[in-house]
Amino acid sequence: MLDRHPLPRCWLLTDPRQGEGLWRALERMPRGGGVIFRHYDVADRRALFRRVQAIARRRRLILLLAGPPALAAAWRADGSYGADRRRPSRRSPVKAIGAHDRPELVAAARNGATMVLLSPVFSTRSHPGARTLGRTGFSALAREARLPVIALGGLDRRRARGLPAYGWAAIDGWIRI
Repeated sequence: MLDRHPLPRCWLLTDPRQGEGLWRALERMPRGGGVIFRHYDVADRRALFRRVQAIARRRRLILLLAGPPALAAAWRADGSYGADRRRPSRRSPVKAIGAHDRPELVAAARNGATMVLLSPVFSTRSHPGARTLGRTGFSALAREARLPVIALGGLDRRRARGLPAYGWAAIDGWIRI
């Protein structure tokens, strides 16, 4: 899919806490956006993935699977999400890795990432009380990165404006829009 389209600038990360809101969020994603399927510990992960995949295909969304690149290729995802050291495959060319500081940004590039999700920019419901980067800390790290940076953490479309990032991602942000 990437040979025809650039990396998306807007991303939705799935999470079991979204409940039925996940389906609303998928429908709100702009065409050409991206979804990172992270439902790790659900009873029938693959069946849920297939349901999300059908919506992603219909809406022309890029879909990444949290897990190793080989699993993403086997499930016919457009790429993988996670710190796996293996390179992305031709069948799933996108490899996203999360980072929270400078050493993790460097490691992401070294481990073959095609993009990095840098977080948390602001406080989040999923990590209450966690130390955040804030606009200043995020900006300093994002400007040093050697690959596209996706801002994550307490974001929605409005809060993402003005950040020096390739794009932005949210877990709850797409449900509230």
